Amino acid sequence: MRRTGTTRRGALTATGALALGAVLTGCGGDDEGAGGKKPAHSGARPSTAKAEKAVREKAVRDGAVLLAQYDLVAEAHPATAAGLVPLRAAVAEHGKALAPPRVEGEPGKSAPQGDEAPPAPPGPVSADPKAAVRELAVAERRRADGYGEALLSAGPELARLLASVAAAAAAHAYLLTELAEETAV
Repeated sequence: MRRTGTTRRGALTATGALALGAVLTGCGGDDEGAGGKKPAHSGARPSTAKAEKAVREKAVRDGAVLLAQYDLVAEAHPATAAGLVPLRAAVAEHGKALAPPRVEGEPGKSAPQGDEAPPAPPGPVSADPKAAVRELAVAERRRADGYGEALLSAGPELARLLASVAAAAAAHAYLLTELAEETAV
């Protein structure tokens, strides 16, 4: 004969469902749910947007320096150019993806000033092709580490992008290390 009434399993299931419903309701970001009032956390949004823009701009500047370094190594050591071309192209695409979105009506930037000045070009390239490619690997590793640190304070969308680019930079570092081993002196 089957038992009727409330069982422990049924009570626990109902309690869990109610708790889950309460948690999910509290996580909603509906501004109009509070009678048209702004939520208490809305003041943090502009500073977050500013911080994300700063992270994006720094990433673009760092990418530009890395692109210049790729160009210098390929120019100084043409034997490595074939291996560097696809990696350089990926770094360029990462720069486009990380660039801050343009706002309509925002005037085009004129001459850069202060912190916006273009980064200094990388130093001279090593005369040894292996060493030059290893230096690129170190720069990619540094870039991966920097993006890994930056994603901790970024918003969810930017954090996913930074994690993806950091993973690509780590893969580039590995590939460049392998290329350095294969490069003949």
